[in-house]
Amino acid sequence: MSTLIYSATMSLDGFIAGPGGDMSWLTPHLEGPNPDADALVPRVGAVLVGGTTFRGDDPNRGDAEKEGAFSGGWEGPHVVLTRRPPVRPAAGLTFVSDVGEAITTAREAAGDLDVHVLGAVTARACLDAGALDEIVVFVAPVLLGDGVRLFERPGGTDVRLERLAAGGPPNASYLRYRVLR
Repeated sequence: MSTLIYSATMSLDGFIAGPGGDMSWLTPHLEGPNPDADALVPRVGAVLVGGTTFRGDDPNRGDAEKEGAFSGGWEGPHVVLTRRPPVRPAAGLTFVSDVGEAITTAREAAGDLDVHVLGAVTARACLDAGALDEIVVFVAPVLLGDGVRLFERPGGTDVRLERLAAGGPPNASYLRYRVLR
């Protein structure tokens, strides 16, 4: 079965997007080689993305070579978890409104490869469903001060994690954890 991984780049103060979902802050931190990020891409079989993230900002918008998932380095099935599906979905996109159905659909699409979860709300829903296996975070050397947090669960309980890896290039620290159940 595929591994369900929440992957994101966050600021040192814990934000994955600026106010209003602004992703422009991320562009300077995508420059240069990042072997840890590059190693993830060949293992991605499908992306499970929340509706807000899907409709949101892309730090590489307008750059045909880098636009899209993993800075344009990956193409494949996208499962979009949303309550507002489009009337005419594009090829390669599956829209679902139920988190359980989204997880099942993404895992089936990924086969033996990994499913990468994009979007804080969707990651929380996957965690709450008991399906999130790992969290991969690249910590960029910047303080945003406001925006969308990597993880927010008001009133929630602790989530225990086991560190699998740490390191990274000079432009971002790399952290990888297994979600303990």
